[in-house]
Amino acid sequence: MGAGKAAAAMARAVEEHWQDDVSGLVVTRYRHGVACRKIEVLEAAHPVPDAAGMAAAAKMLSLVQGLSEEDLVLFLGSGGGSSLLSLPAGGIELEDKQAITRALLASGAGIGEINCVRKHLSALKGGRLALAAAPARVHGLLISDVPNDDPAVIASGPTVPDPTTREDARAALNRYGIEIPEGAKILLDDPRSETPKQDHPRFASVENVIVATAKDALNAAARASEDLGLRAIILNHQMEGSARKIANSHAEAVRAVLNEGDAQPHVLLSGGEATVALEGNGRGGPNTEFLLALALARAPIGNIWAIACDTDGIDGTGDNAGAFLSPNTLARARSLGLDPQDYLARNDSYRFFEALGTLIRTGPTRTNVNDFRAILID
Repeated sequence: MGAGKAAAAMARAVEEHWQDDVSGLVVTRYRHGVACRKIEVLEAAHPVPDAAGMAAAAKMLSLVQGLSEEDLVLFLGSGGGSSLLSLPAGGIELEDKQAITRALLASGAGIGEINCVRKHLSALKGGRLALAAAPARVHGLLISDVPNDDPAVIASGPTVPDPTTREDARAALNRYGIEIPEGAKILLDDPRSETPKQDHPRFASVENVIVATAKDALNAAARASEDLGLRAIILNHQMEGSARKIANSHAEAVRAVLNEGDAQPHVLLSGGEATVALEGNGRGGPNTEFLLALALARAPIGNIWAIACDTDGIDGTGDNAGAFLSPNTLARARSLGLDPQDYLARNDSYRFFEALGTLIRTGPTRTNVNDFRAILID
């Protein structure tokens, strides 16, 4: 079984390397599927769930029921799995989950808060898939797209005991002023709806292993940079929070390098998950917003180049992975009559970089270890 943007690619890898019989089902984002011989691949919507994801989750639930202790369930989890396994818990309509998801995504809430809510409104997430598969052994293979590589947050942890509570979910919704539909209120008020915890006996035969992380990607980038004669500095592989605040912290890091007076070219690398609190009616994801904020924050610094992309090839909900920033970005923008401050205020970073022709479009990468940022100081 599997869910996430990497699920189909992971399923094919299982088929290529598994020596015994294998069958199953994975669900991935539209256009992220790959051909598999024995494992069924379905596609659904991300980041807002749809009926296709609900049907896929219902089918997955039926497939893991009735297994024995002799069976082994491999769960292939990666970023995006939360919206792709969208079977609502009893008493909740798909439309309610869609409305809550949209509101959370626009609020600037962190991925941990968003997935806490998702787990408590789901029939499969928050360890419930592992319970449904009992008494079979369950082994999760997870690609991390979350800060701190917490397996309970990756794809909202269908095979992982949930450390969060119904009270945490209610608090997150209240914190961001999100209206809670009546069905969700009833569910969150019912103690019987709580997700399974670490002491549940089911998890004695469940194991979860993280097989790829943002740190792995940054270490590979650092080695490649050093092969090119650059001094590579990894700032942090698990940054989270406002894209604008992260941009300001990176600008300070650039200034610190320049103040050292080292003539060797440097590259600053970072990963994690930036967020955008929508205040305007523009278009743009956290990576382009980071770059536009960095362009304005570093204005007095001098010549730097930067790239910021999501490793899944999707910045927010756009058709781009991210964008590219050069020393003349602001000058070019102003020569075209573009006001960078205005675009940032309207959360319109996509259209800003689109006008400059510096959006980066990779198409689906079929993996996901979150944001990747690199700043070259020459």
